[in-house]
Amino acid sequence: MFGRKREKQAAGFDREREIPVIRSSICTGEQVAGFKDKSTGHFREVMCLRSDRDREDFLKTYGIRAEEIRREW
Repeated sequence: MFGRKREKQAAGFDREREIPVIRSSICTGEQVAGFKDKSTGHFREVMCLRSDRDREDFLKTYGIRAEEIRREW
């Protein structure tokens, strides 16, 4: 109950079914990285991006190139 918080395991990313996406808020500038299902359009949030380092960690963790990411507002 009051134990240590465990690190979340990086869930897999299926390139056949999902597209890497960064959602940005027009008002606040907040950015969230995740994956969007190609068939249903459902967005699965993975992490909040607060700096360029967070973005690089997202790319490295999931083996994504910067050109593959779509940006949505």
